[in-house]
Order: sequence, then C-alpha cells, then structure tokens
Amino acid sequence: MQYLPQIAFVLLSGFSIWLFTKNILQIKSNILLGKAEDLTDNPSLRWKNLLLLAFGQKKMFRNPTVALMHFVIYAGFIIINIEVLEIVLDGILGKHRIFFEPLGHLYPLLINFFEWLALGVIAVCVVFLARRNLLKIKRFLSKDLDGWPRSDANFILISEIVLMSLFLTMNATDRSIQLLGNSHYHDTGAFVISGKLVSYFSNFSIGQLMLIERTCWWLHILGIFAFLNYLPYSKHLHILLAFPNAYYARLRPMGEMHNMEQVQNEVKYMMQPELAPTDATPPMKFGAKDVMDLSWKNLLDAYSCTECGRCSTACPANQTGKQLSPRKIMMDTRDRLQEVGKNIQMNGQFKDDGKTLLNDYITIEELRACTTCNACVQECPVSISPLDIIMELRRSLIMEDSNAPQEWNAMFSNIENNFAPWKLSPDDRDEWAKS
Repeated sequence: MQYLPQIAFVLLSGFSIWLFTKNILQIKSNILLGKAEDLTDNPSLRWKNLLLLAFGQKKMFRNPTVALMHFVIYAGFIIINIEVLEIVLDGILGKHRIFFEPLGHLYPLLINFFEWLALGVIAVCVVFLARRNLLKIKRFLSKDLDGWPRSDANFILISEIVLMSLFLTMNATDRSIQLLGNSHYHDTGAFVISGKLVSYFSNFSIGQLMLIERTCWWLHILGIFAFLNYLPYSKHLHILLAFPNAYYARLRPMGEMHNMEQVQNEVKYMMQPELAPTDATPPMKFGAKDVMDLSWKNLLDAYSCTECGRCSTACPANQTGKQLSPRKIMMDTRDRLQEVGKNIQMNGQFKDDGKTLLNDYITIEELRACTTCNACVQECPVSISPLDIIMELRRSLIMEDSNAPQEWNAMFSNIENNFAPWKLSPDDRDEWAKS
C-alpha cells in the first residue's frame, strides 16, 4: 500500500504519454498525405523565423496590449511547466519538493516567479474570456466559430484558470502544513502569492490540509495530462506546431505564385516544337481538388491554425460581405483532412466517400471572392498561407473543371490571343499615344 500512489502515478503518466504520442503520430501521418515539397533551403533564415515568429511572437506585437497578454499566457505555459518536472519526479519517487534541497536559495525565487506568472495567467484568461464572450469583437462573433470552435476556446481558458488556481492553492496549503511542523514538508518559507492565502486555512486541521494539498496536487497533474491529450483535438495544437510551421515557412516573396512547370513547358513546346521530348507525358492533374492534392506544408498550416481570425479581419473580400473567410478555409481543410485520416485508418487505404475539399467543404463562391492580395498571409502570427490553398483549388476549378465566370473566360481569351487582358491587337497597343 505504501507504493500504491507511485504505481498509480507511473501508470497514469505512461498511459497519458502513450495516448498523446499515438494521436500526434496520426496527425503526422495525415500531414504526410500531402504532396512532397522541399522547404529546407536557407536554414539560417528559417531559424531566425522560428525565433522571431514562434518564440518571440513578432507579428503579435502589432497590437502591443493584446500581445503582452498573450505573451503572459505563452510564458506561463512554457515556464510553469518546468515546475511540472518536479511534480512528476515527486510522483515517481514518492518524494515532496525534490528540488528544494539541491537548489537551495534559488528554489523560493523560482517558485515565486512561477506564482507571479500563475497570477498573470489567471488575470489574462479572465480578460480573454470577457473579450470572447462579453465584448462585441467582430472576429470572435463570426459564424466561422459557431459550435465547437467557440466552446473549444472558452474551455481552454477556463482550464488554465483552474490549473493555475490549483497550483496556488496547493502551495498555500503546503505552507500551512509546514507551519504545523510536519517533517515530510520542507520549510520553504512563504511564497509571494500563496503566502497571502495561508490565513484562509488557519482553522483547518493538519489532516484536512493534507487532504486539500494532495487533492490539488493530483488534480493539477491530472489536469496537465488531460490538457496534453486534449491538444490534438483542439485549435491549441498550435502551441506545438507553430514552431515547425514557422521554420518551414515558404521564403519566396509574398505574391510570387508557384510556377506550374507543366503548363510552362506546354507553352514552350508549342512555340518551339523541337524542344519537346519524345517521351513527355501530360500532367495527371492541375491544382487541388482534395487534401491529398495539396502540399504537406498546406496541411501543416491547417493543423497550425489558431483560429484567431486576424486573416479574415484583414481580408477585403470578407470585410465587404463576401462569403470568403481565410480562417474558414483553414478550418475546412483541417476538418476534411481529419475525415480523410479516419477513412484511411478504418479501411487501410482511402475509400472514396463521394466528398472533396472543393465543393463539399469550400465553395466556388468563396474561392472566386479572393483578390489574392496576401493580406491574410501578412497578418497570420504563425506563418500560415490560406492563399496557397485558395490558389490550388482555383486552379483545379478552372483548369480541370473549366469552371470560370464569363468575365474571366473573356480575359483568358484575350491573354491567349492578344498577350494582354484587353481586347486590343498587339500591333495597335500604342495607338493611344498618338493623340
């Protein structure tokens, strides 16, 4: 019975890590359904992007107030989890505050810092809950977030408040037990935040205090393991994927379109037939109709999306009432990818389900509304490009399905015949200058 809590903790830890690893590997498998794309050039610039965009959250600081609040939550998540290492080792070895003696005077400084962070996280989460649910901020009221996405954001914020409150309560009751002289609890001294809460527990017996402290300890670590395994099902997976997504961002200038060499070669061979190879095979497919036709980077983008809505707020089509929402493009791509992944998991390979990303998830009206201005790409804090997905779907729509508005077809015809969008012969193009 003495080792029962340790055995239970090891089993719980092992199961949580196994389940998380299983889900992450499934997500990796889904991402690799995309077409190959080499994004390993210029590693120094890629590391710079990783540090500035993912760690430093450079783009967030265009709005300094919100950025600072987000940074507090981010720092809390990263730094306070150092304290989780102590909880894990305590749980495995049956110790209590295992780092107290090795760290000496540094230990109270660290815990005090963690407590200030915890208090900051609680305050910021309350503000963010108010922003999402009380203030009428347009990007949080969008129908893109109807249903689970809106609940998901609230659930995470509430969970963080609960976890930080458990941490502070655990420290307060721990200090109360120290003052009653229990030898198992090291005399750490009062911490800056939890020390203020000790008076609330002055009338509790040592048995009651130990029950509260142990309950908070277990709920805290259970909450962390639950949070870990909730991430693969949540938009908050960006906490992990923002780093590889920033590193593997496309480095070509914004607005430079991906050149389709097959099309370029067709034109080249038409103009100079002698260059055409005798064994040339026509391309199998233009653009993308489903998630498997997209690049693996497009699919990584979809999983990295934070659903913050900055892209849609910056989108001129969205702001003028068009159907297009870049945020919805990413959410739809992720939803379709997860559906395809489940299909493959169940059947061993993809079994046609009669659906495609184009038409069943993303409509023609949405695609045609895009002006390709790159505002969504510019605004994304984690280097996501909804425009890449839009352009690939539009290419399929036009080049595979011959589905374009009459105005576009007229422009295409003019470009083909006159080498310009206007219905003017190349010989007459300078006529305007004569007068």
